[in-house]
Amino acid sequence: MTVSETNNNIYVQQISKSSYLNQSTATPSELRNALHLHGLSPAKVESFDLQKKRALAQLRSKTSDIEKYVFLAWLRNTNVRLFYGLVSDQLEETLPLIYTPTVGTACQNYSSIYPFLAPPGQPDGLFLSINDLPNLTQIIQNYRPYPQNPELTPQIAVITDGSRILGLGDLGVGGMGIPVGKLQLYVAGAGVDPRRTIPITLDLGTNNEDKLKDEFYLGLRQKRVGDDQFFPFVDAVIQSLTSLYPKMLIQFEDFSSEHAFQLLEKYQPTNFCFNDDIQGTGAVILAGFMNAINLAGIRAKDHKILFFGAGSAAVGVAKQLAAYFVNDHGMTEDEAREMVWLVDSKGLVTLDRGDRLAEHKMYFARKDNSGSQYPDIASVIEHVRPTALFGLSSQAGAFSEQVLKSMAGLNERPIVFPLSNPAYQAECSFEQAMIHTKGKVIFASGTAFPKYTDPNTGLISAPGQGNNMYIFPGLGLGGILAQPDTISDRLIYSAARACANALTVEERSQGLLYPVLPRIRQVSAEVAAAVVTESVAEGSARNEEAIKLVNASDRSALLKFVTSNMWTTNEVEEEITTFAPHL
Repeated sequence: MTVSETNNNIYVQQISKSSYLNQSTATPSELRNALHLHGLSPAKVESFDLQKKRALAQLRSKTSDIEKYVFLAWLRNTNVRLFYGLVSDQLEETLPLIYTPTVGTACQNYSSIYPFLAPPGQPDGLFLSINDLPNLTQIIQNYRPYPQNPELTPQIAVITDGSRILGLGDLGVGGMGIPVGKLQLYVAGAGVDPRRTIPITLDLGTNNEDKLKDEFYLGLRQKRVGDDQFFPFVDAVIQSLTSLYPKMLIQFEDFSSEHAFQLLEKYQPTNFCFNDDIQGTGAVILAGFMNAINLAGIRAKDHKILFFGAGSAAVGVAKQLAAYFVNDHGMTEDEAREMVWLVDSKGLVTLDRGDRLAEHKMYFARKDNSGSQYPDIASVIEHVRPTALFGLSSQAGAFSEQVLKSMAGLNERPIVFPLSNPAYQAECSFEQAMIHTKGKVIFASGTAFPKYTDPNTGLISAPGQGNNMYIFPGLGLGGILAQPDTISDRLIYSAARACANALTVEERSQGLLYPVLPRIRQVSAEVAAAVVTESVAEGSARNEEAIKLVNASDRSALLKFVTSNMWTTNEVEEEITTFAPHL
């Protein structure tokens, strides 16, 4: 066989077997001839639009969300172009299926559904076990789900250890649904090339007894390793990733609260990384809050912000809000910190409560309570008289009728953000908030809720959703394009500000806190451009093209640069075209 014939065979195999290059029933006749595919599929050559129409019909024929999740996962792992074409066209319908709330159910049942998410030989993520420590670099190199070339090194990895998945707790290797889901949003929301992503789950055991007893559980059947093994293993993983792919952005996701803060504190100063639970959640809620205070009609310095829940996400949000008051309203750090109150399972977090506080709670622990303790949310509301109430507790119904009525009694436009997810763990629903505040509430949730129709007036109101998708895809894309050494707090803040400013005149007139989801790529472009601009301003950017564009002060050129680097489904056809001359 000649070299030319060998190369032809390689091209044929890449196109006909690749989930990325595969066009299935849309494969043109001439390409079917070249690939010797005639007879291996029905004769009709379909349009891409007709393929999407059939896929949507199949999706809607499924009777449960978990069935829809499995169908979409299979589609993603067999026909990348069709999957992202469908998701892009039907974002509002598919987003709750590929991520929250359905991803929570998928993670809970991951070991049962895993064999049915992808065909043989197509990995649905990279699993790194504590037992793999001696061979990490080689194992990471093994992850090649798509045809590779030297230019397609990974640009971003999302990593979890499955120890605190959403509000569901320790799900072990079932946590893989989170990095897989997040990276789908990077592609759909900001156009990161799907071939340049790595979803990673660290298998360090699990403390979930139900998983350890489950015959289908696919992870290590052992208790989680202690810190003496946890930190060296994460060190080794990060070291292997960065040695292989020095320009790759690393996103930490759904680690336990203590580990999340410790990892961020350790790696943020020197590594190209961020934590979405802490920083991404904080940024997206800050963006909504920036717009909410304009609607509330209260001066920024007069706000009192109460958090029900004091884990990593809550403290991350609180720190972002405090930074906003410092950066935008000229407050000192101490003044901004004094605007925040935390409530955990034991009540108001105070320095003299008598229990040992976790390190991450210390920053906002109150010392002005004059020895009094407030054991529940009702007593805290009476004491604090907050203007804004945030829920990150995973306690369904915590914002009761009494709580909501109290907030409405204290404020003309109470700000209420029940942010826990999945939906069944939210502190209240949009309907409950509207009813018990008599429609006065300024609302955003962490998961999707339906619109509310006032039974008396027929007026339809849409809830805000503090979806991290408004932040992290644009933040990640901006980081990839600017190539700073680290993701600084200023870059995170610039992403939040850009998101808040991305509302159109029409969206503001409707009282929306966030842009409508169908505009997500426009929003991501604005966020990415802001991140690139801030990276250049702080002197951390290393991409010369990005630096020149920012220094030229040509905003339209910068946005064009960002959007031109967004992957689209059209690129699949373009890539196949490059193969055609070789066939």
